[in-house]
Amino acid sequence: MAIQWFPGHMHLTRQAIAERIKNIDVVIEMLDARLPSSSANPMLAGMIKGKPALKILSKQDLADPRRTEQWLAHYNAQDSVRAIGLDNSMKQPAKALLEACHQLAPNRGGLAKPMRVLICGIPNVGKSTLINTLKGKAAAKTGDIAGVTKTEQRVNIADDFYLYDTPGVLWPRIIVLQSGYNLAASGAIGVNAFDDEEVALELLNYLLTHYPEELKARYKLTEIAGLTDEELLEAIGRQRGAIQSGGRVNTTKAAELVIHDLRSGALGRITLETPEEFARWLAEGKKADAERAARKEEFAQAKAQKTSQRARTRR
Repeated sequence: MAIQWFPGHMHLTRQAIAERIKNIDVVIEMLDARLPSSSANPMLAGMIKGKPALKILSKQDLADPRRTEQWLAHYNAQDSVRAIGLDNSMKQPAKALLEACHQLAPNRGGLAKPMRVLICGIPNVGKSTLINTLKGKAAAKTGDIAGVTKTEQRVNIADDFYLYDTPGVLWPRIIVLQSGYNLAASGAIGVNAFDDEEVALELLNYLLTHYPEELKARYKLTEIAGLTDEELLEAIGRQRGAIQSGGRVNTTKAAELVIHDLRSGALGRITLETPEEFARWLAEGKKADAERAARKEEFAQAKAQKTSQRARTRR
């Protein structure tokens, strides 16, 4: 099942970003270090229109450090793009952010030409937490659910550095199937938009291949090789006491436990995609989307032909 979530306020946010970006010097896009490309908004690339971009990989303390290095190298190899990793343990995030922005827009700075920066990101990626850290006080609302920030606000990081914060925004249709699952697992998508068991099974299927030792350590399982994702979820449920009447495993409760363990970092430092994996998923998603569009067009043409035939018959 494809996962989609695009509340009404996100459409307004998209319009606000498109308008604000005209007078912006640098665009900061916050990405979840555990799913960098899945958490990157494809609409933003079209709206940036060649402006310098700073990619911030947030929550890097929860991500696989080896894969984070791969992603930083991937972004830093692109023109007019800088990428840095951030987490709550960093002593001087403001300094790192300001330095990166000035490298991208060296002609901006000073009261006559203050740096104007727009910060964007998907829901629950950590924008508000970062802004509060930069300001040293609660300048923006924070929360662990998707969609806390609802309106744009300007935050003065320095006398000549203006940061425009926008609500978290997704995009109308997610064509990369795995991105939908990764976004749901990370907490970027509202809970009513997906099924916990389905997301947990997709997550376990990936972890079985890439992070089996972390699974065994977290759930005290001696051997998981050869298990299906359904069998693994059952085993986790039994191990964690998610049992209902009749001794059956409460798979919904087990799924909630798995998702919570990923989000909290209890599973260990995990990244759910590599640049190479996402490139493959994107190619598959584009192909499937093109096939879907072709079928839709074929259906529309057939319907129009039938309508035309009925009209001629009536004559």
